[in-house]
Amino acid sequence: MTNRNIRDRIQKFNLSQPRDPNLLKAKYAAMRADQENPFVFFRATCHLFYEDLVIKSWFKKAPLVWICGDLHIENFGNYKADNRHVYFDVNDFDEAVLAPCTWEIVRLLTSIFVASQTCSVGREVSEALCQNFLGAYTKTIAEGKSGWMGEDTAPKAIEDLLSRKTQVKRRELLEERTVLDKDGLKRSLKIDHKKAQPISDQQRQKVEDFMKVFAMQQSNPEFFKLIDVAQRIAGKGSLGIERYVLLVEGKASPDNNYLLDLKKAIASSLAPYIIWEQPKWPSHADRIVSIQKRSQAIAISFLHSLTIGADSYVLRELQSTQSPIDHLKIKKWDTNLELSEQLMQSLGQVVAWSHLRSSGRQGSAIADQLIDFASKSKWKSEVIEYAKTYSQQVYQDWKEFCLG
Repeated sequence: MTNRNIRDRIQKFNLSQPRDPNLLKAKYAAMRADQENPFVFFRATCHLFYEDLVIKSWFKKAPLVWICGDLHIENFGNYKADNRHVYFDVNDFDEAVLAPCTWEIVRLLTSIFVASQTCSVGREVSEALCQNFLGAYTKTIAEGKSGWMGEDTAPKAIEDLLSRKTQVKRRELLEERTVLDKDGLKRSLKIDHKKAQPISDQQRQKVEDFMKVFAMQQSNPEFFKLIDVAQRIAGKGSLGIERYVLLVEGKASPDNNYLLDLKKAIASSLAPYIIWEQPKWPSHADRIVSIQKRSQAIAISFLHSLTIGADSYVLRELQSTQSPIDHLKIKKWDTNLELSEQLMQSLGQVVAWSHLRSSGRQGSAIADQLIDFASKSKWKSEVIEYAKTYSQQVYQDWKEFCLG
């Protein structure tokens, strides 16, 4: 096995931005935790994927689209939008940039092969599922019209996720993440060191001061009155980056409080490999929020780009993600091939809609260019072959990392 200096490359990347050292250790531990599961490693090393992909010149020839940048099988999920309806869509845009559509597609296909290896799914099944995704993607692009996947339009493979989010009440999430005082009148965040941990007095003061100003700028300032704040522990690639869970007044204490997620925005890990002109975003948070809003049918509730001091942050509603049916999780897809094929077709539709919806915006290809590209066949076999081969490289890199 060739030594690719994986540990050094990973450490260099993770130390390029300030991270909580204890959470960074937790990230590394999670990447090594299961000796039969390279998928967590794949999720946490988006930067490695693009370091290697950039040398393949043919990947640069596809039409430019707005990509989420870190598309993998677990980066799809359901959420409540501002209209309080539930949608299924791509749900993480931290790495989002303008790049060839094949970059988005090949990362997802690689994730299918890595996930299949994790779950001991046969290579023939994996390839068939990739073909299902590509078939739905190209068919949807050919139609040239974007749609959405909601409560009334989702196929069976998706409807369980949407129905749970529709039924889960805010009080259930509050009981999961907060504790009541002895009189049962006031909530505070639950500090369990798994989902939340304490913050410094300086951090608390920073957030409190900002939320006072932010609240006064809203139509209902009382809604955003801050009750409590803690460090949020979540994610894989971004674990250790400054991130908070906020408990705010909402519609009234204690059972109509709301939980918000406030996350520091940093540069996309794709930035060093982008050769195409990007908009001059006011901040990294503005990049993330702008691309998310143009890519999703309807964005998640309370999505804002904020600036606190010299840094920018993304604010959005914190919604339940504790159940495995709130977002896609890798599984042994060959146990129900019909449903698995339907799932891949749904993902193909969602990604195609995202590319069509954001087409013709600040440098992205127009729909006609996407339709012409989708009609060609050579690139489809090339992306599957690369994904299949690179999934083996992921496995080798993971093994090298685990030896450290």
